[in-house]
Amino acid sequence: MFYLTTSSKLCILRSKSSSRKYFSTLFVKDGPYNFVDGQKTHPIDSIGFTNVLNPATSVVLAKVAVSGANTVDKAVKSCEEAYKSWSLLSGFERGKLISSLGQKILENQETLAQLEVENNGKPIWEARLDIQSCADCFLYFGGIASTVSGKHIQLPNSSFGLVKRESLGVVGGIGAWNYPLQTCSWKVAPALTCGNTIVYKPSELTPLTALALAELAIKAGIPEGVFNLVQGSGETGKNLCCHPDVAKISFTGSVPVGKNILKLASNDLKRVMLELGGKNPLIIYDDCDLENAVKGALLANFLSQGQVCSNGSRVFVQRSIIEQFTKEFVKATSQLVIGDPLDDKTQVGATISKPHAEKVLAYIARGLEEGAIKLCGGERIQMPDPFQNGYFISPCILTNCHDDMTVVKEEIFGPVATILPFDTEEEVIRRANQTPYGLSAGIFTKDLRRAHRTSDRLQSGTIWVNNFNVTPVELPFGGFKQSGIGVECSTEAIQCYTQLKSVYVEMNDVDCPLYNSK
Repeated sequence: MFYLTTSSKLCILRSKSSSRKYFSTLFVKDGPYNFVDGQKTHPIDSIGFTNVLNPATSVVLAKVAVSGANTVDKAVKSCEEAYKSWSLLSGFERGKLISSLGQKILENQETLAQLEVENNGKPIWEARLDIQSCADCFLYFGGIASTVSGKHIQLPNSSFGLVKRESLGVVGGIGAWNYPLQTCSWKVAPALTCGNTIVYKPSELTPLTALALAELAIKAGIPEGVFNLVQGSGETGKNLCCHPDVAKISFTGSVPVGKNILKLASNDLKRVMLELGGKNPLIIYDDCDLENAVKGALLANFLSQGQVCSNGSRVFVQRSIIEQFTKEFVKATSQLVIGDPLDDKTQVGATISKPHAEKVLAYIARGLEEGAIKLCGGERIQMPDPFQNGYFISPCILTNCHDDMTVVKEEIFGPVATILPFDTEEEVIRRANQTPYGLSAGIFTKDLRRAHRTSDRLQSGTIWVNNFNVTPVELPFGGFKQSGIGVECSTEAIQCYTQLKSVYVEMNDVDCPLYNSK
């Protein structure tokens, strides 16, 4: 795992490469940006355009057309046609092609990472890890594709039952902007593994790397129409959710949008998988390894500029060590390097957009109004050329917080950590669960019995003990309560992209009391 530390006291990294061209040669500025039937294409019924910005510079990377209902319908029909043959392949045959896509991602890792940085604003070292995790995802699901199977159940008198695990058909995927390629991979890989085809709509803020993935899929040998991509905004997503031939919607994003998708999909009882937000607790007991706890708090709050749904932004610290922990946490946070996201030394990049940055800063201001004390950060950093129009926010730590504060209750989705004291195990578990969300949680302690007791009682889908924000593809990732429905990653994801069919096979004459042979 990686660690966010530096011996430098310099907060802002001035780029030595201000002449760097922040525009990928993979794309032309005016598209096309959809991908249907194995090729780039313009929408047949554009309902507007969106400008795709580089968050670090506010330079327009691309002007992307918003796909209308007819374009979505064309992509779905293409997937329906491809499904006829793709679903008939053996798991082993599909697995080889899916694994090949994983290898293509590895071969293009640096190019994809740089494109992700330009479109998302996160630091390049973090983007490289993200792209590695995408490759891992396809390699993992390609490896288990041949193991997707049902059951044989022996019944009386040599009769038997078969429980078949079958694909759903056409899946609709809608992704998030904070991990653009990863949220795409987490949906595409298991969907294809199970024999489905997929129409994917990336976030309108970060649409570029998903398009690159669709191109790589063709180069990997995945047939045309199996993985189609349409660009657009909420209206495009709505058309996908309401399409009668889409069997399932898999969405990553905010709770309000997830609730709306659930309503739209309910019209024809589509299956729905939602990976939503959280206001997650990080519990630091007084017997922890303090240095590791500080590292964990950094990982829990400041990856991707704090724009992570699983972040542990409610940092509960046992009162006997809160002064020492806070001192070390503030020291480490103040030393984080903010700067050019494509510079290897940068640890904190740019917030995704001006509106989102203003929302984060408004939350910090609200916290101060409600009595919080700012120990560091929480300000827009004015960067040198060519980043003067980017929105960089210094990582912020708030103390003197209590559970009823807005900044403690609501998901900020920015680099803002709140420190909350506690005294007893019973107390912190009760307070940690006082939220409508249940995505993730973290525990730092040397006492594994305490760790097990705590994790058993926390209402969260993912719990890290003595680490944070580590998401290996082998483990399921999903939330409790309003944090979502279903899971991504691991063999458990197979259940979310398949349906069961029971087949009873009679090996004897039919015993029918209703039948009179005379």
